[in-house]
Amino acid sequence: MSQIAGQGRNNRPAGSQGPMNIAEVTKTKDTRKSSPVDRLLALVAADMQATDLIIHDRLGSTVSLIPDLAKHLVESGGKRLRPLLTLAAARAGGYQGDKHICLAAAVEFIHTATLLHDDVVDASTLRRGKIAANVVWGNKPSVLVGDFLFSRAFQLMVEGGDLSVLDILAGASAIIAEGEVMQLKSANNLATTEDDYLQVVTAKTAALFAAAAQSGAMIARTGAAVIEGFRVYGKKLGIAFQLVDDALDYSGRQAQMGKSVGDDFREAKVTLPVVLAYARADAEARRFWQRTIADGAQNDSDLKQAIALVEETGAIEETRARAARYADEACEALSVLPDSEIRRELIALAEFCVDRGY
Repeated sequence: MSQIAGQGRNNRPAGSQGPMNIAEVTKTKDTRKSSPVDRLLALVAADMQATDLIIHDRLGSTVSLIPDLAKHLVESGGKRLRPLLTLAAARAGGYQGDKHICLAAAVEFIHTATLLHDDVVDASTLRRGKIAANVVWGNKPSVLVGDFLFSRAFQLMVEGGDLSVLDILAGASAIIAEGEVMQLKSANNLATTEDDYLQVVTAKTAALFAAAAQSGAMIARTGAAVIEGFRVYGKKLGIAFQLVDDALDYSGRQAQMGKSVGDDFREAKVTLPVVLAYARADAEARRFWQRTIADGAQNDSDLKQAIALVEETGAIEETRARAARYADEACEALSVLPDSEIRRELIALAEFCVDRGY
């Protein structure tokens, strides 16, 4: 990996050689108390405030159920990470207009719509530590309000007035839907490979991360190299983020994650920790996975055993190691940018996504 110029991942002790990796970055930044998410939010605070105003304004409808249900999720404490990427990319490119505000709001609406649909498909009961909307209002209203949010997102994209950006975000919406279908095919399927899993993650999660960052750079007219750098950064960051999410579902605590541990197991999803654990399992463990995942026959004690098997095989550590490599690649993609505070915090964000415990 070539060294990234300026500060950030090259801020090494005297005498060190070569590019920094995630572990080294952690060591140099462990004295910071605030997270890179908070610091990025501070750098684009006015933009994020304007984005939030648009989000809440466009939630309005004469049908009271729509804003009530949508606000249940929108106001549930999410960090607005995807729109944050749009705003940061635009400002990193020197953009001085306001069209990135509509784009950031559109990105958040796309994300929120997919969460509403996801919770229905997965029969989830919690989202960000709160009762999921589908539990409170039912599946049909959740799906329809998700559709409403998609419509609002496309209205905002059009208002942005850039057809190339509209193409990027519309394309990402289609890819996300494809990823949902791919995930359905992999449920209960222990023949799922790591490549199959990564295709789902790239479509379901990384596509919107990539489009969010890329669209911000495009609106700033930063040039092809920088736009591509942001696209790759978003994609790799999204993959790393999801890998860690899937590892946490077998190792984290509910209070940290904002959702119940073991959701993926109970829904018989074949995520990377399961792919790795199953590949390394002995005959007895394989019978366990066949019963609980392939056959979906689970009892109350199975989650504890599943967590133990995943940890014993080193699948959690390996999943996190994969995430760290993707985070390194995300940081490398930003080497096309000149040094700036935003670039340094975007690099720190990739580190944070790997090391987080929630």
